[in-house]
Amino acid sequence: MSFAEQIRRLSGVVAIPVTPFDDQGAVEPETYAKLVERLVAAGIEVITPNGNTGEFYALDEQEARNCLEITVKAVDGRASVLAGVGHDVTTAVRAAQHAASRGADMIMIHQPVHPYVSADGWVEYHRAIAAAVPDLGVVLYVRNPATTGTQLARLGEVAPNVIGVKYAVPDVVRFASVARDAGFDRFVWVAGLAELYAPGYFAAGATGFTSGLVNVDPEISLSMLRSLSSGDYPAAMTVWEKIRRFEEMRAANGNANNVSVVKDALAHLGLCRPDVRPPSRLLTGDEREQLFGLLNSWGLSA
Repeated sequence: MSFAEQIRRLSGVVAIPVTPFDDQGAVEPETYAKLVERLVAAGIEVITPNGNTGEFYALDEQEARNCLEITVKAVDGRASVLAGVGHDVTTAVRAAQHAASRGADMIMIHQPVHPYVSADGWVEYHRAIAAAVPDLGVVLYVRNPATTGTQLARLGEVAPNVIGVKYAVPDVVRFASVARDAGFDRFVWVAGLAELYAPGYFAAGATGFTSGLVNVDPEISLSMLRSLSSGDYPAAMTVWEKIRRFEEMRAANGNANNVSVVKDALAHLGLCRPDVRPPSRLLTGDEREQLFGLLNSWGLSA
C-alpha cells in the first residue's frame, strides 16, 4: 500500500480496539477477532492493535504479537493495520519488524516512557525504529507538550517513512503551533484525544481522529467524521454533546477509567468481558449505573 493511501486512511477514524480477556485473564482471540470484524464491517479503515485502549503497557511481548496477528487476519486486507510499538528501541524494532512480517501496513510508535528525554534523543529514538521498517508508514504518538515542531521537522528530514502525527496534548493552540513549526504539509495530523477534542483540532488542521468510543458504536464516530470533514461544525457539536458524558467518564481522575468505561460498555452489549488489568480497575456499581443509563439513552443494549 502506498504512503499516499495510508495518509488518506489516517484522515479518518483511527480505531483503537480493546484487548478482551477470558475468565482466566488471558487474551481471548475469538472475541478479539469479532470486535475487529465489527469495526471493519462498519467502514473503519484504520485499526490500531496494541494502542492504549488496547492496554498496550499491560501486555507482554508475546501477547502484543498475538494481538497484531489476530488483527491482520481479521482485517484480511479490508483496512489498514497500524501496529502499536514501543518500550526500548530494541523491543520496539523487534515489534515493528514482526508487524511488517505479518502484513501490517503501518506502525504507531508510543510516546517514550523514559523519564529523561532529550530533544536529540527523541529524534534518534524514532529515527532508529522507523529505519528498521522503511517500507511501512510510521505514525508518531505525541503526548508530551515539550515536544516541539523543530524536533518533528528534524525527524521528517531523516525518516522519510514517518508520515503522520497522532497529537494527544490537550491544547489546541499548542497543536496548531507545533504542526506549523514542523511543516504542516509534511505530515498527516491525527487528533489523538478522540471525539471530545476532535472539533477543535480539526479547526486547527487535523484531518483524522483516534477513537476508543468507536468500539461501542462505530456509527457515532463515523457521523462525527462526516460532519467535521465537510466543515459542518454545528452537526459535529451535536454528536459531541451526545458523547460528552461518555468521554468525560473515561477522562476522569487522570484517565483512570479510560479503558474500563469502554470495556464495561461492550460487556453491557454482550460483546466481551469487562475485565481490565492493573493498574486499571473495574468500574464501581455507581459508575456502571451511570454508564448503562447513558448507553440506554443512545438506544444501545444487549
